[in-house]
Amino acid sequence: MRFLGGILAIAVLLAIAAFAQGTTTGLEHDISKGTEQAPVLLVKLAGLVSSIAVLLVPIAFAIERLIKRDGLRIADGVLAAVLAHGITLATDLWVAQAAPDSIQEALTRAQGSGLTDPVHGYLAPVIAYMTAVGMARRPRWRVVLWVVLLLDAFAMLVAGYTTPFSIILTVLLGWTVAYGTLYAVGSPNVRPTGQTLLAGLRHVGFRPVTAMRTEDVPDGTDGGPAEQGDRGRRYLVTLEDGPPLDVTVVDREQQAHGFFYRLWRRLTLRSITTRRSSLQSLRQALEQEALLAYAAIAAGANAPKLIATSELGPDAVILVYEHLGGRSLDALEGTEITDAVVRGAWRQVKALQSRRIAHRRLTGDAILVDRSGKVILTDLRGGEIAAGDLVLRMDVAQLLVTMGLRVGAERAVSGALEVLGPDAVADCLPLLQPIALSRSTRATLRRLARERGEREREAVLEASAAARRARAEASAQANGTAGNTKPGPDTGTDAGTDTDRAAGAPEAGAAHRGPEDSRTTAAASGPPAVTAPAGPGTDQPAKSAPHAERRADKRAVEEALDAAREEDLLTQIRHQVLLIRPQAPVEPVRLERIRPRTLVSLIAGAVAAYFLLSQIAGNNLGADFSSAHWVWVAVAAAFSALSYVAAAMSLLGFVPERVPFPRTVLAQVAGSFVKIVAPAAVGGVALNTRFLQRSGVRPGLAVASVGAAQLFGLGAHILLLLTFGYLTGTEKTPSLSPSRTVIAGLLTVAVLVLVVTAIPFLRKFVSTRLRSLFAGVVPRMLDVLQRPVKLLTGIGGQLLLTFAFVMCLDASIRAFNDGHQPLSYASLAVVFLAGNALGSAAPTPGGVGAVEGALILGLIAAGVPKDVATASVLLYRILTLWLPVLPGWLAFSSLSRKGSL
Repeated sequence: MRFLGGILAIAVLLAIAAFAQGTTTGLEHDISKGTEQAPVLLVKLAGLVSSIAVLLVPIAFAIERLIKRDGLRIADGVLAAVLAHGITLATDLWVAQAAPDSIQEALTRAQGSGLTDPVHGYLAPVIAYMTAVGMARRPRWRVVLWVVLLLDAFAMLVAGYTTPFSIILTVLLGWTVAYGTLYAVGSPNVRPTGQTLLAGLRHVGFRPVTAMRTEDVPDGTDGGPAEQGDRGRRYLVTLEDGPPLDVTVVDREQQAHGFFYRLWRRLTLRSITTRRSSLQSLRQALEQEALLAYAAIAAGANAPKLIATSELGPDAVILVYEHLGGRSLDALEGTEITDAVVRGAWRQVKALQSRRIAHRRLTGDAILVDRSGKVILTDLRGGEIAAGDLVLRMDVAQLLVTMGLRVGAERAVSGALEVLGPDAVADCLPLLQPIALSRSTRATLRRLARERGEREREAVLEASAAARRARAEASAQANGTAGNTKPGPDTGTDAGTDTDRAAGAPEAGAAHRGPEDSRTTAAASGPPAVTAPAGPGTDQPAKSAPHAERRADKRAVEEALDAAREEDLLTQIRHQVLLIRPQAPVEPVRLERIRPRTLVSLIAGAVAAYFLLSQIAGNNLGADFSSAHWVWVAVAAAFSALSYVAAAMSLLGFVPERVPFPRTVLAQVAGSFVKIVAPAAVGGVALNTRFLQRSGVRPGLAVASVGAAQLFGLGAHILLLLTFGYLTGTEKTPSLSPSRTVIAGLLTVAVLVLVVTAIPFLRKFVSTRLRSLFAGVVPRMLDVLQRPVKLLTGIGGQLLLTFAFVMCLDASIRAFNDGHQPLSYASLAVVFLAGNALGSAAPTPGGVGAVEGALILGLIAAGVPKDVATASVLLYRILTLWLPVLPGWLAFSSLSRKGSL
């Protein structure tokens, strides 16, 4: 943070020097006028003292650190000084040769025949050294440091060797380089040693013998270390006389732990984060934890009793508690968590809430149970006094989930109702949502959700396999029955007649059904059922056999999925509470101030809008549109309308089930409205999936169909881009050599693949996503491959969709270029495909800004005049994005009323 802050401060300083010339000149004049009245003796004395101290103070501190065997800090300081010296030389060279005149005037003064140095080559390394070795964290050395810097700055200003902006830039450069070096090589270890801890305990009157580190996080607790890293290190200390002590050590490293996560929670959530979202000093952390410990005991809760506090140098503090013993809730076996333990935990929360104290971390490791069964609340450091109702209700919701994870929803809710009452428990239902829970609890719920999904998938696969086995057995049995009913030499036709009567067939022709008919009957209705009669030579049952098998598979999978489906813990808790309070509010409270996707969309939209406006700022769009050829505008509109038919074909080509084509086209028109309010790559997928589900396709198959269409579209998009890029590269050359752009693109893709496969985290992330994708898409693709007509429809729809958009862009260009097209169709296709890819990747709704900018730049790079390219792209986007919004809204409303969305 300090490194980034230093870079920002340097940028602001240079911006002021560049644009606020009057301010810089006036400041220099005022300082020069004020320093002229300084006594000459004082100026000379200050210069002498500062020049000596600048060298002696760092050496003295280095000797002290070496005596205390802290040579690593000295090495860090020397490295920072060397880097600062190099950056100083580079800055001086830049200011002298390439910087604007305003910056040069602000940082230098005329001296003889030349100019003074913009950055002082000896002072910046000294500042970097003293910052890197940690002199600023020691009060006496900090005073000496500032005195030396002020004396040196005063002497140089009075002597006319520098300017105020040069002094400030020198300090900022040294400071920034020091923290950049520490960030690169790692900060020194500020954890107090065991001897330091024992000395600190002796300082507050104890006589310790040993100190043993205790583990805060039980094995197997998801998300624990990330959330608990700022709670302090805990030690069990034995004394020469008296009971042992529980000691918590808090150092600067733990103060910074999780800072960005807390800051993000404060920015994105509504008044539910702790007040400690900023970096606290060690004394503030000490005072907060002590205050919460005393307040909890005063409220009547069982909490550790704080008996002493102390500092361990400038980098750590300790808090000494009476030893409690016991084990955390996470460490208890399931049988050890009795109803008395559950009620005891709720009584402690009730005691805290009676004094408006919020715990804020009611996870399993913060609840201790001693040998007598008494429940004790620990980890009060993150709590709040005088807490609001929302935060108190969050504590109830958190403890409900914590207990539900260990004893089940029914026992957790029962204990809460017995202690708090139904009203208090019912009030927490709107806060029973993952975002209101602790970080470790959310991680546990996600893990349980993955396990439920695995069990459901296993049940579906097992049911599908069982259905295939049953179908095979029925087929074998039908084959055997058919063989036994054939007329033999002695039975003649009487056997067939008896068989017909036994089977209940209405006519003798039913006896001529073959094995496929019997297999269809067994698969569709079971052995006792009878299919419709078929005469000799009739093959209708044989044609319907695959459909019956699929229906049987579908029914078996749905039954298995219904049987295996489990409610998540939050839903179970809600149901238990609603049994007592049916009218309790269950609508979740809006806790998010802003979602990450919304924030990214706003930033991307602002950047894209700025980029687009900069492209069209110099164009007279009114004159361009008034001179447009409206025949070509109509042609472009026709191709835009054709794209919706192509989109419907590309979707239905990957849906084996029967879905009405006109209604599918209407759904694609509705998608033009949805993509305005959602990112381009998200809105269409959600709408098509919902549409297929409402059209009778099972949810899993609907998702798989849309995924298959998207996956095939992605592959076709990349293939077409490479193909047209290759053709574009060979247009002006007789040989078939691809363009440099294609080669660069292929090399970039190859490098990305190598990076992903080389880094374990990225490799696991990509493989997990691909595995989940292909788990549903590949079987769906295999179903489509068995229907050539469907496959051709999907492929034709994808190609027709690309053709329609390319021709729409072509007609838009012709509308402003007197009917002429300056580009080949291969080049135009490359521009469209690249721009569309950027639009799909952009997080803005409909790719607004990204698509326009990419298409305009692509057309200009391909040789289209800027005014023609800008007007053409805007017309193209009006026809394909903005004009269809109203018809899309009407189609969306119509489909919603009819229950198709």
